[in-house]
Amino acid sequence: MSTRLPLVQCIALMALVGCEGELTRVGDLVLADVGPRDSGPRVDGGPGVDSGAMGTDTGPTGTDAGPMSTDTGPMGTDTGPMGTDSGPPPGECASGPLAAPITPCAPTPPASTGDPYQDCVNRINQFRWECQCLPPLMRWTEAEGCADQHAEYDANGAGAHGGFRDRICSPGGRAQNECPGWRSHEHVITGCLQAMWDEGPGEPFSAHGHYINMSNTAHTRVACGFYDAGGSMWSVQNFQ
Repeated sequence: MSTRLPLVQCIALMALVGCEGELTRVGDLVLADVGPRDSGPRVDGGPGVDSGAMGTDTGPTGTDAGPMSTDTGPMGTDTGPMGTDSGPPPGECASGPLAAPITPCAPTPPASTGDPYQDCVNRINQFRWECQCLPPLMRWTEAEGCADQHAEYDANGAGAHGGFRDRICSPGGRAQNECPGWRSHEHVITGCLQAMWDEGPGEPFSAHGHYINMSNTAHTRVACGFYDAGGSMWSVQNFQ
């Protein structure tokens, strides 16, 4: 019988340097970036995580000053299995979220809707449901413009999480994952998000932060943003 998942409590850590990147504390946020690997594009190795109460802006930088209740965007996601070959066993989710993800879990990405923003949300929700029986996040449509600005700002010299730290726009969310320098929207959705989920739970935080953000039960919505820097695709996922 599976152990069920309590509310995730994310803890901001002091500045750390990991074997593949850097984890930095900025107020109540943890931001990290993993540098390029020899075999492929980069994966940002740890999200900005806000350890404050849900829906409040407790950090001095990079947090969302907007109220929680302003999202009018549609769910746009399927609360049940996505019809792929690797969902939870029948009845596994009857009692709610699992304490730990099913492993391994690499579901076939859902068919594209033709809208990369929706595809991004669908993919995140696919991992949440099929791999851990977690409820879906809403598509945070009103924050997608700011997410696009974050991706562009970062690609043009600020580096991963630069726009989030500098609070260049609002609403910006309370936590951020980033895929810097991938080849296309498709590679972000099929590859980068899979790599983030594959971090799984555990310590140190610098090695598991993306998964923690994607599976955090305190988050209710997500805005994806994209910027094509001449064939180098930058993407952020801002959680609230």
